[in-house]
Amino acid sequence: MVLNSGGRVLEFDWPAIRIGTGEYPDGPTGVTVIHFPNRAFGAVQVMGGGPGTVNTDYLRLGWAIRELDAVVFAGGSWYGLEDTTAVATALKDDDIRDGLWDNLSLSVGAIIYDLGDRRLNEIYPDKRLAQAAFRAARTGAFPLGAHGAGRFAKTGGLFGCNAYSGQGAAFRQVGELKLAAFVVVNALGVVTRRDGRVAACYRDAGWPEDLRPADLFSNYPASRKGGWNPLAAGQSGSRNTTVGAIITNQKLDRAQLDRLATHVSASMSRALQPYATEFDGDVLYAVSTAELDRNVDQSETPNFDLDILAAEVMWDAILSSVPEQPEVLRPASGQPPDPDVLARHVGEYVFSPIVSVSVTVDGGRLYAQASGKRKAYAIPLESTVELLPVSENVFTVPGRYPVTLDFTAGDRLVINPGHWQQTGVRRLN
Repeated sequence: MVLNSGGRVLEFDWPAIRIGTGEYPDGPTGVTVIHFPNRAFGAVQVMGGGPGTVNTDYLRLGWAIRELDAVVFAGGSWYGLEDTTAVATALKDDDIRDGLWDNLSLSVGAIIYDLGDRRLNEIYPDKRLAQAAFRAARTGAFPLGAHGAGRFAKTGGLFGCNAYSGQGAAFRQVGELKLAAFVVVNALGVVTRRDGRVAACYRDAGWPEDLRPADLFSNYPASRKGGWNPLAAGQSGSRNTTVGAIITNQKLDRAQLDRLATHVSASMSRALQPYATEFDGDVLYAVSTAELDRNVDQSETPNFDLDILAAEVMWDAILSSVPEQPEVLRPASGQPPDPDVLARHVGEYVFSPIVSVSVTVDGGRLYAQASGKRKAYAIPLESTVELLPVSENVFTVPGRYPVTLDFTAGDRLVINPGHWQQTGVRRLN
């Protein structure tokens, strides 16, 4: 378990918001908790065709009561929904809330899908992780990139981009007005910069270097099938979601909170193209901490200005979610590895109860084949694939996506070493 991890961190001054993140690196997967210690007002907008949420219907009832304690985002698909209720029980167990009807803890939340072909295991963020993240929550810091609930997020599956993604955040203050956006980007569409370029994509060989969504849509549906071959590597693009929260300190009534959620959610179609498809579970929470108690319609900051500013802050947050992409390695040229070195890599490596990889040597070349319930990225179930050497201990399966196999540890095989690695342990005979 890792808490509040992150190399890139958004720092902001707002004591009314506490952020806690928790991760299981062995997944990898995680959870993000946004806690309001003084409670807040909330509304919700669900746009995607496949949402997974907790307590959104309650927010739609329209009670004008400050009672929202926390917004929780998690990986693990529907298995991660327990994280939301776990935060609620932590609030009670820690004597912050109790059993009185007007002091019950209220946490709301949503999940992203980070299972399936994306990982070689089915570890999910559970109650223990969520409660630890809640208790580790702090003010003024939000980890950016592949952390928390965005630990193994991806984007662009519709076009086969399959870029690594994560969680993002942005903060803006205008006078006394504060706005913050927090988002976990796991979209079927591509993240789009303000200059109209795609932020991250593993491009097909024939695609332009300066890739734009217009290139993809002008060639649609060919851009997701046929010669464009977006899903040839077996990367499922059918379970995707962007979940987020837009938060202001300005006091808003129920209708204004609903309008803020609607406006910001609609604006996200600029940053995510396409947005809110049948296979996206897009959910946006609008929250007011109500610290700035004044008439929102006065000329200095009319409500439509608030909506427009919030939409821009959300776009900033989405852009900040994109991490540095792993490199696609190329095989080394020249002398192949020594046969004795290759022999040291032979064995069956167990990644989880559902996936193993068998490595063999034949004719001075290294081969791999997966077994279990699913293949291991570009390593198939039905046949072997040759592993081409990058160095003595590092091999690759050439293709559009990164597939790096590192045997350096001896008794372990690490696929795609680094932030998104999957580790298999050699089975003893």
